[in-house]
Amino acid sequence: MNAVTKHDPERVALTGLELLRQPFPANQISKLPKPTRKQTEAVQKDFTAGISCKLCGAWHHPDVVHLDYVGHAALTDRLLDCDPAWNWEPLAFTPMGTPALDDNGGMWIKLTICGVSRFGYGHPDGKRGGDAIKEVIGDALRNAAMRFGAALDLWHKGDLHGHDAGQDEAPGKDSATAEEPAFDPKAAHDRIQKRIANAPSFEALSIIWGEEAETVKKIGAAVRDLGVAIYNARDARKADLAQPVLADDEIPY
Repeated sequence: MNAVTKHDPERVALTGLELLRQPFPANQISKLPKPTRKQTEAVQKDFTAGISCKLCGAWHHPDVVHLDYVGHAALTDRLLDCDPAWNWEPLAFTPMGTPALDDNGGMWIKLTICGVSRFGYGHPDGKRGGDAIKEVIGDALRNAAMRFGAALDLWHKGDLHGHDAGQDEAPGKDSATAEEPAFDPKAAHDRIQKRIANAPSFEALSIIWGEEAETVKKIGAAVRDLGVAIYNARDARKADLAQPVLADDEIPY
């Protein structure tokens, strides 16, 4: 039974490369913190400026943005569901017979699934020793698997395929001449204020602000006081969240 039907027997069974292109379930998607240089330096200077993140388990600045990614284990599970005989091999070897790394510490590999082979590249991303080798392999597998369409929706943050022709159009209405609803700055203000007030963390607040930034500018251009009110609400919520609660669990290295 493949990865799609074993959790949902009512769905059509997919196999091989078609299965590889299916989105990964939420429980197999991990969070990777991506701090800015300023955030990293702040925590290095003052350890207490960081928090034990409940989202990713790492110790970092409270305002860090996270990226979604599929880890080595989840990808391997999907590859095995697609083709139990899948395989990868480095494109070059050292005289000792071990996989050859390039001058950047990275490695090119050939990933073969269902008899189809495609290349990928992995890099240690600053790690050293044994952890660096494992990072190179995992990164190369994810990179090569992406060439087959694995987790492609996570690599591309936009609308990858766009809307189908006619989608979301009212019946009988020409989309080229359809009028957009008038912008209501007060309604937009109320909606954003509610999202900000309900933000449970700096991470959530940062995401909300990124999603609403253009709308906030539009509100301010229409009614200045409403735009100012949103900025004030954001700053007030940041102040409410400014006292991090340190978890009792072990701080990740």
